[in-house]
Amino acid sequence: MKPYSPQPFPPNELMLESIVALVGRANACLSRYDGLLESLVNPGVLLSPLLMKEAELSSRIEGTIATANEVYQQQAGEEFEPEKKADIQEILNYRNTLRAAEQTLKEQPVSLHLIRQMHEILMEGVRGKNKNPGRFRDTQNWIGPRGCSIEDATYVPPPPIALNDLLENYITFINDRDDALDPIIQAALVHAQFELIHPFDDGNGRIGRLLIPLFLMKRGCLVSPSLYISGYLEANRDSYYDSLGRISSEGDWLGWIRYFLNALVDQAESNLQLVRRIIELYDRKKTQISELLHSDKGIYILDMLFDSPVFRANMVHERLKIQRQRAAQYIRTLRDAGVITELQPASGRRPALLSFEDLWKITDQQ
Repeated sequence: MKPYSPQPFPPNELMLESIVALVGRANACLSRYDGLLESLVNPGVLLSPLLMKEAELSSRIEGTIATANEVYQQQAGEEFEPEKKADIQEILNYRNTLRAAEQTLKEQPVSLHLIRQMHEILMEGVRGKNKNPGRFRDTQNWIGPRGCSIEDATYVPPPPIALNDLLENYITFINDRDDALDPIIQAALVHAQFELIHPFDDGNGRIGRLLIPLFLMKRGCLVSPSLYISGYLEANRDSYYDSLGRISSEGDWLGWIRYFLNALVDQAESNLQLVRRIIELYDRKKTQISELLHSDKGIYILDMLFDSPVFRANMVHERLKIQRQRAAQYIRTLRDAGVITELQPASGRRPALLSFEDLWKITDQQ
């Protein structure tokens, strides 16, 4: 198979007239979701579990099988087999990449330097660490069944010699605030073109998916890069790859845009309901914990439960900086009331492993 020779980007004559209604619906859904995000008093706490779930689902598309629950368990000191630990690190790297890029984009435009930095964070200490983290490829790569030759590949990206011009054109498009093209359409093009260029030896899919909410935030469509669409992409993986593949094989940009808009509508509506349920849970537990503990420490415990929904009992006294005896009393009260569940009892000097199950009942529906 020959390397893909990209057509001029952005593509001409997209025939968007046929999807005007879908574009309008996508904008309306995104606007409603963004309005909810803007209303959050403590978004860092409330959105933390959804970000971890997004990291899990985006990594799963690439074959990672660890879960967000297992990530929290490892952070609480649980031991896993090396392969599982590698998967967990990939999920953590995804989360860290999004957070670092969000901070950078508050002051700087999207740049090739930023994309390389994102890739370096994403690949740190994981299986792709030997595939030039933070550096664009200088060899030909291809996509296909594991171990296949380039002749049997399903897609061969442009050769390395073409990357510089393609990436410079790509960054120019990202930072061009031409109002003639709806930002949501631009986001679809931003993701697809990155996947077509495939500029890294590994990690292209995850970086491309990270760029979607980051671009929408930078264009002012979202107050934060908290639109997590990997749930839809993972659930519709075959259609995802087929839609991208038809761009290179048939020049079918419109088909890809239609798929992307449907993904955005689905996930904006899904995320809206998830965030509302998380807000309701937070408010309900705030009242319950306050009544149970009769302490001003209740709100700090609640925030800890959202940030670390699987934790060791000793985390309470360490984070709240209170006496062990009082922390143990709080844990007993919350456990007896069903607010937290004991996954493992204390053993010797090893504290009990506890879980905030009500949160998992919400996030695992994503």
